Amino acid sequence: MGFNCGIVGLPNVGKSTLFNALTSTAAAEAANYPFCTIEPNVGRVGVPDPRLDKLVEIAKSQKTVPTQLEFVDIAGLVRGASKGEGLGNQFLANIREVDAIVHVLRCFEDGDITHVEGSIEPVRDAETVETELMLADMDSLEKRLPPLQKKAKAGDKDAKALSELMERVLNALRDGRPARSVEISNEERDMFKQMALLTGKPVLYVCNVEEASAGSGNALSAKVAEMAARQGAASVVISAAIEAELSQLPVEDKLEYLSSLGLEEPGLNRLIRAGYGLLGLLTFFTVGPKEARAWTVRKGAKAPEAAGVIHTDFERGFIKAETVDYNSYVTLGGEVGAKEAGKMRMEGKEYLVQDGDIFHFRFNV
Repeated sequence: MGFNCGIVGLPNVGKSTLFNALTSTAAAEAANYPFCTIEPNVGRVGVPDPRLDKLVEIAKSQKTVPTQLEFVDIAGLVRGASKGEGLGNQFLANIREVDAIVHVLRCFEDGDITHVEGSIEPVRDAETVETELMLADMDSLEKRLPPLQKKAKAGDKDAKALSELMERVLNALRDGRPARSVEISNEERDMFKQMALLTGKPVLYVCNVEEASAGSGNALSAKVAEMAARQGAASVVISAAIEAELSQLPVEDKLEYLSSLGLEEPGLNRLIRAGYGLLGLLTFFTVGPKEARAWTVRKGAKAPEAAGVIHTDFERGFIKAETVDYNSYVTLGGEVGAKEAGKMRMEGKEYLVQDGDIFHFRFNV
């Protein structure tokens, strides 16, 4: 099950530097000129979760396997991208394929790094990118809607439902509002997803600040936080320069480096967790002497779906899920203690997976 976040923004805001730090590779060339990232680069990162370390400690597991999140480094957008400017069509197509958008905004001054707009105004930059995405969505819907409306008039019920949803979204876009601002019923969610709208994706704003502001942010990142709050979105403060330095250090030196900067953890940890939450995901665990492993499943998933994340046979032949919540497992010292205290439960096909559940799946194929 793949979940990914596309890293977007204007050129020279720190996208590729951030991506390199995330993946601890030099897969994306970070250079001081627009469009240094021509093809999207993809990297998978482990989601930091101290609960997994605790489970390993209790179960004495030989191996630790975190759940993973995929990041896609997409080249910088510029004004006119919706009309093909700056390789815009290619970049917009890449954004369309991701599940969520991590929007990097430059919140630092540096005369040595050019800015395509000539000044540092992150809220304006966010609006520039959002406008291009909305224009691209409008163009897409305006082409797709007329044929659907013809089918609807001919009595096609599915076409009628989809065309009505498209009209609502199109009206919002024409009013300057992104597709994600439109209220969608549960019955309409699949249709909305199938529309593959750029502005229908959840957004996380990443404020790339100078080193001195990595802990608490600065005046520019504060403006972004206010904008995100108005939109019901989230924002994270990070210094891509610090993260790039950290990614090159040996593990034993990282904590010392962070401490010297007055930081408790890498900013990337906050970013990864925020991206994970942005996608509406939760984590469950499997624990044993050989391996303790974290797995990803969408919120609202039932036990068989979680079993299927491990192997399709588990879902197909699902019988029961033996489960205990994380807090009980830790408090009672592991599986044996949880069983003795009656905290280990047998759950069936309708059980809704909770974040932190520890599972043993029973299946028959």
